[in-house]
Amino acid sequence: MAEFFVEPLRYLYLCLGGCALAVVTMGVYSWVVFAATSVFALLVCSLCPGRLHAWVFWTQMLGQTSCHLYIQYREAYYLHEVVSIRVFVAVSSLMLLTQRVPVSVHGTLQEGQLKLPPEAAKSRLHFLLSLSSYVLNFTTLLGGPLYPYNQFVACVEGLGSYRPLPQALPLGTVSVKALQVMLFEGLRYALLYCLVSHSAAADASDVGPVREFLWVWGLALSLRMRYYSHWRISECLNIAAGFGVPQADSASLVLSDGDPWTTEGSTRVSEFARRWNATTSAWLRRLVFCRCESCPVLMTFGFSAWWHGLNPGQLVGFLSWAVAVMADYGLHRNVGAALTSSWVKALYAGLSWAHTQMVITCVVLLGVNLGEE
Repeated sequence: MAEFFVEPLRYLYLCLGGCALAVVTMGVYSWVVFAATSVFALLVCSLCPGRLHAWVFWTQMLGQTSCHLYIQYREAYYLHEVVSIRVFVAVSSLMLLTQRVPVSVHGTLQEGQLKLPPEAAKSRLHFLLSLSSYVLNFTTLLGGPLYPYNQFVACVEGLGSYRPLPQALPLGTVSVKALQVMLFEGLRYALLYCLVSHSAAADASDVGPVREFLWVWGLALSLRMRYYSHWRISECLNIAAGFGVPQADSASLVLSDGDPWTTEGSTRVSEFARRWNATTSAWLRRLVFCRCESCPVLMTFGFSAWWHGLNPGQLVGFLSWAVAVMADYGLHRNVGAALTSSWVKALYAGLSWAHTQMVITCVVLLGVNLGEE
């Protein structure tokens, strides 16, 4: 009898914890997240699995786009008001729900990996509770890595090769990742100090174009390092909560949005695109890239700009990134394959890395500058 109540209580604790976090961080605007979750639960109960994906996806994207346009209307286009930070937190959480609700959950429904429970009220209630905890748990609202619903259930219920929640607290791994966060933040603040010092020196004397370019590159790198720190914190929370901790004899469950050393060391623009925010990149690849027969790269980056809010800076930045990726494919297919000498390959790799950094720097600053205007 005790085992019967353990699993629902785990889901209930995760759901209530996420709801409390939403209310504390978003205030009155938390209704946006709760409304999206309620609409999703209603659609799951009302529609067959074959029709669920389209209805949930377009409903979620319509609501998310309306919120983004509302922010742009108040902040930039007409009213020029200062929008509360709680609004941005709520819309960011809504974007994370868009990833999990229509794609991860209902993707498993359509593929037959997850079956809707029978009409018995107890079974359906347990099912809806697990869905609600999946989209509302604190790791989701804090921007944790994207993982499918069936892996979430396996982790919470201790199924397959995943440990149940009460046993999973690898303090050593969490401590190492926490130290990495401190390292990233220390490097970021040191870089910002150098940038500020350079700006002060530039006011008093002429600075050459090389130093100016290095300043711009350092600024873009400092902006990216904030994401790396956030992703490491999310990994810490996921591991501490027991998500993504496989048994010793099983394959590793990768719950990481990007390693800075690997991502920043990319020698191709397309490699950087795949490694940056890795779980979201994989989601976009499954959702758009693999389904488009014409211009898949352009369509994928265009949808990413839509998902991020259709801000003018983001739109220009993502489309520029898409053009750079398509050019990267052609360049490395025609030039990279023709190189034979080892030192020429090394020189080509170095120049490719520098080109990748230049492209990403332009994309980041386009999004920041045009977005603020």
